[in-house]
Amino acid sequence: MRPSLARTLLLTLALLPALAACDRLPQRAKTAFSGDSALSYARQQVAFGPRVPGTPQAQKAGDWIVAMMKARADTVIEQRWTHKTVDGKDLPLRNILARFRPSATQRILYVTHWDTRPVADADPVLGNRGTPILGANDGAAGVGLFIALGDALKKMPPNVGVDLLFVDGEDYGKSFDAPYKDVLLGSQYFADHLPSPDYRPIFGILWDMIGDKDLNILQEGNSMRQAPEVVSRVWQKAADMGYERAFVARSGYDVTDDHVPLLNKGLRVIDVIDLDYGPPTADGQANPNYHHTLQDTMDKISAGSLQTVGDVALGLITDQ
Repeated sequence: MRPSLARTLLLTLALLPALAACDRLPQRAKTAFSGDSALSYARQQVAFGPRVPGTPQAQKAGDWIVAMMKARADTVIEQRWTHKTVDGKDLPLRNILARFRPSATQRILYVTHWDTRPVADADPVLGNRGTPILGANDGAAGVGLFIALGDALKKMPPNVGVDLLFVDGEDYGKSFDAPYKDVLLGSQYFADHLPSPDYRPIFGILWDMIGDKDLNILQEGNSMRQAPEVVSRVWQKAADMGYERAFVARSGYDVTDDHVPLLNKGLRVIDVIDLDYGPPTADGQANPNYHHTLQDTMDKISAGSLQTVGDVALGLITDQ
């Protein structure tokens, strides 16, 4: 994904008070969701290595996700296709759709990506920039969240249909400019191959980079303009649960992410993302950012942050 760069400095300065309070975020479970389990699942995903499409690591990690969700969901559907890259490579891709109550007409759609970036192009060390990233937060945290949601939904079936969509190929290409030739591949494919022609969930949420120990989730710009009622729903639920410090009720970046192809198809899908991925600094200077670097490792994410996000995600489902 890519943020609008013009607002980076202003956002960093605006976030400093919230960052300082992050160690006081409530972490006690408020639903049946388990942040500890989510962290364990994320760790298992990272253990496969970088999950770059077309690699053995991606094949094994995808097989593992399918197996884990078949043990939890009512139905698991795989969408497989081959994408021709800008440089002429045939790239094998697959989306994984885990469905709870698949016959229900009223549905909620949750989306996360399970691939990792093939190059650490934002790494501060120039020699590292051609190396694939492990993606603990940028990829594995969302996977951990979804499998742990699967645990809760299996024990306590929802009143509505729930679709947990793991999309592939979000982070593969170099450019995030339209028409998104080598990025957002899984979400573009799903938008063009919906489960049914009349598929219109009540609402949808993309969960991306939500495991950061210093969690600060602002209201993403495209989401605010195109599905403001969903943004209000999510942030109100977070406030009701006492998670205002993590879900900051303030406008943030415009982010080119997997929700964009879905919004363009008329689905009301917002992006819940914490792009300010790094520790606060004592002197008030801009903090280092682990996004698209080799520093995106398991020690940077926490069960507490996953518990916060998981409580909100599950609470939104159980409200229906």
